[in-house]
Amino acid sequence: MQVHALEQYLGVSLFRRQGRFVELTVHGVQLLPRVRDGLTALQSAIDDAREIEGHGPLRVSTLGSFLTQWLMPRLPRFEAGHPGIDLRIETTTELVDFKRSDIHAAIRLGAGPWAGLHSEKFMDEWLVPVCRPALLANLGPVNGHADLKRYRLLHSSSEPWSMWLLDAPHNDVTSRISIDDSTAIVRAAEAGGGLALARWSLVADEIRSGRLALAGRHAVQYPLAYHFVFPEKHRAMPKVVAFHGWLRSEAAKHQPPGHS
Repeated sequence: MQVHALEQYLGVSLFRRQGRFVELTVHGVQLLPRVRDGLTALQSAIDDAREIEGHGPLRVSTLGSFLTQWLMPRLPRFEAGHPGIDLRIETTTELVDFKRSDIHAAIRLGAGPWAGLHSEKFMDEWLVPVCRPALLANLGPVNGHADLKRYRLLHSSSEPWSMWLLDAPHNDVTSRISIDDSTAIVRAAEAGGGLALARWSLVADEIRSGRLALAGRHAVQYPLAYHFVFPEKHRAMPKVVAFHGWLRSEAAKHQPPGHS
């Protein structure tokens, strides 16, 4: 009835109906994107009005691997220190479009900065070879290209072994297993599946607990780092400020390879 009333008001048909099948007319196709943009702008204005008083949850986007391996074990400390903040985290490998989403801030692994956004690097990253302690005791430490031949090699598609062998005479190492999931590679190494090349942030806690061991002291700094990113309009939002400050304090405790 509302659509019919709108069609009468506009004096044009917006839908073509054939039994149960309905499709947009030419006029409907022309009107749809403008209506969608208008509703998006209205929702954004409503959200902004609510945020002035700090109502609603804090929505943060990050990589699934970073959430699972680094952020999740530390979140109880954030909850204890900020019981009034309802934190909701979304995981994605895509860059958040802050203009078209309700995300307040994002943790990005990148080079930065990003146009139109405030960003602050809060933690560097490294690549390290890791495996189960028993496997290391059996096959020995890894210090170079030749040592890798003793191991079944694992890596994710974003962290190939060639990134670790920067100074080797050749870097044509082929892994037996390559998975497009950094967390899965860590799990495979924990299960004794082989020697994994992993980001330090994803394995530091496992090494401290003894579930994994550093197979070699040679750590290569990753070309990207972790940044906290948000639109300028969220800079003074209390819940964003609180999470940002907590994130910096946790990152300050995270020692680089060889110092923990």
